[in-house]
Amino acid sequence: MEKVKTYILDSIDEIRNKVSWPKFSELQSSAILVLVASLIFAIVIGVVDLGFKEALTWFYK
Repeated sequence: MEKVKTYILDSIDEIRNKVSWPKFSELQSSAILVLVASLIFAIVIGVVDLGFKEALTWFYK
């Protein structure tokens, strides 16, 4: 049980003192980048899906 306690205390110490956390402005810019990339990816997948749908509809008529 002592090993678990030591592990938890060491983990808390590492998170508080050894991890470099990004600034809020960096998080905002990263979040915007992820949102834009996700939107572009969704549009591309949607266009490909629509293309396949139209091609298969034409093929099976």
